[in-house]
Amino acid sequence: MALPIPDDCRYADSHEYARSEGSQVRVGISAFAVDQLGDIVFVDLPEVGALISQGSSFGSVESVKAVEDLLAPLGGVVVARNEAVLASPEELQNDPYGEGWLLLVEPADPAELDGLMDAAAYAAAVEGH
Repeated sequence: MALPIPDDCRYADSHEYARSEGSQVRVGISAFAVDQLGDIVFVDLPEVGALISQGSSFGSVESVKAVEDLLAPLGGVVVARNEAVLASPEELQNDPYGEGWLLLVEPADPAELDGLMDAAAYAAAVEGH
């Protein structure tokens, strides 16, 4: 089954996505990452107001298989976090690009998005895994 890779997102090597929404960027993890993790049982996210840096850990996702660090696809200030995912981690599995988003970030440097993969490049990167 082909997993969705929306065209309106940019993707990091570590499987986080970034979707521009006006001046802010919505961050989450890809359907591929969710599929690889299996049943997600716990999500840890930073507080609103926290400063995150591109490539640095901003939290973790715990599944029955493993605990994976979440790496920021871009740096900036956390303006919102998805409390629903913290309360019900399975939201990540149900809808990673919709209700399963993780953070809303005010980017420090929006040009960092340009360094991420587009959907076609990400699809090629995960093909065969």
